[in-house]
Amino acid sequence: MSETTPSVRSLPPEPAPRRGAAAAAERPVVIRAENLVKRYGDFTAVDGISFEVPAGESFGLLGPNGAGKSTTMRMIGGVSRRTGGRLEIMGLDPEEQGPVVRAHLGVVPQQDNLDEELRVRDNLLIYGRYFGLPRAYLKPKVEQLLDFAQLSDKANSRVDDLSGGMKRRLTIARSLVNEPKILLLDEPTTGLDPQARHVLWDRLFRLKEQGVTLVLTTHHMDEAEQLCDRLIVVDEGRIMAEGSPAELIRRYSTREVVELRFGADRNAAVAQQIGDLGDRVEALPDRVLIYARDGEAVLEAVVARGLSPVTSLVRRSSLEDVFLKLTGRSLAD
Repeated sequence: MSETTPSVRSLPPEPAPRRGAAAAAERPVVIRAENLVKRYGDFTAVDGISFEVPAGESFGLLGPNGAGKSTTMRMIGGVSRRTGGRLEIMGLDPEEQGPVVRAHLGVVPQQDNLDEELRVRDNLLIYGRYFGLPRAYLKPKVEQLLDFAQLSDKANSRVDDLSGGMKRRLTIARSLVNEPKILLLDEPTTGLDPQARHVLWDRLFRLKEQGVTLVLTTHHMDEAEQLCDRLIVVDEGRIMAEGSPAELIRRYSTREVVELRFGADRNAAVAQQIGDLGDRVEALPDRVLIYARDGEAVLEAVVARGLSPVTSLVRRSSLEDVFLKLTGRSLAD
């Protein structure tokens, strides 16, 4: 093997495109789960879920804490054995051929696990050596990744001197050192401010444009809408819904939502008076939500009935409305 060639193991030829849905027919399936199950004793964390991810797609797992998202990611990454079902990554079983699969995966964990005693550049170099990548390959690759992560001016800084956003970008850059075909991102922007989140979104968009398959979990509904071509909503280890963000909104919500506040002591009573004005009316402790096609018309009808909300807002329906409808508003334990 030449010194300039990465020493990662080769994959078998990519599978032929499937002849199902139009999107899947155009690209090979790189992740296939069928009735996937994971149990810990008497607790079932993942309860028979099935999904497919075509190459180059940005695929999301959305769900409350304890829904089984991270457990599913660990099984895809080959670091957690499944209890039942079938799982294929690029045509391979990650339990039987784990080293080959992991050589072509990039993993961004929920918590940064960088070596803070090392300099930024050295984190990338040493991580690349774990894959057996030659120095002749790594030297230009590291510089390329530093530029991609907008960290070239921090190359010789210690990691513990970086901001949270910089550390997250470095973690993503590190996950790309082996040029993975699939990038697994577990809550990639948790704890970051809006500016840092948008910078990360831009980096992930660029990876997708380069053909990298993205699989991510997130609690940020706007992030899922921005980044995911398609997603599954998971709750208690089961798939509640699947589709693109726009499809899920059309299927489970309305075009617009009217938010009205009448005061905590009046919201429930007023909700009963206006229950006929929308497709669905929901009374919360702090506000009343009316789901309707034309929010402005609903607001006019509310005022015409002599009701004067303290505040009112008409907004478009969002993925958060879908998420809360499917998984509930109660806090998960």
